[in-house]
Amino acid sequence: MNAPGGGPTADVSVRVAWADDAVGIAEVQVRAWRSVYDGLLPADILRALDPEDFASAWHASLNRPKDARNRVLVALERNSIRGFAITGPGADPDLDPIAEGEISEFTIDPDQTRLGHGSRLLHACADTLRADKFTRAAMWLNSTDDALRGFVTEAGWAPDGAHRELDLHGDGSVTVKQVRLHTDLSEKQIDGP
Repeated sequence: MNAPGGGPTADVSVRVAWADDAVGIAEVQVRAWRSVYDGLLPADILRALDPEDFASAWHASLNRPKDARNRVLVALERNSIRGFAITGPGADPDLDPIAEGEISEFTIDPDQTRLGHGSRLLHACADTLRADKFTRAAMWLNSTDDALRGFVTEAGWAPDGAHRELDLHGDGSVTVKQVRLHTDLSEKQIDGP
């Protein structure tokens, strides 16, 4: 396939994940966590993250989702997974799980950013949530992730005032502050950068 200027274009897409995608999703997740949590978690913990451990959990969840509206989407370049996202009903107590959906995970391989995978994946998430009859969507972001927050707000998302703190070790020694963003799905408002 050639681009309008005559050069080749990449074979890129987004689709619903299959159980066979578990290993690729796990590999992207581990690379992303090593990048996102660098400096927050000890280096030996990050080095010890094993994609095989994550892959078995992904395989099980892809085979048996908890809700028919829980979906895992993968951003692909040819047959390689470049990112993934999870959509489903809003889980927060102040969200209406019938009308409000959420993107509970949105991860792009740190070596594959700024190549359009995030834009395609975010659009596919909005389309999937809309197809599942949600009229609004929310997503939590680490408060220090300025790049992701800028990307998502440029696409039409905005903070809704909710915030939380995650305890990564369960003992209060390592916490991550997060902010919640939302968007209206009832109109085609979600634009990619």
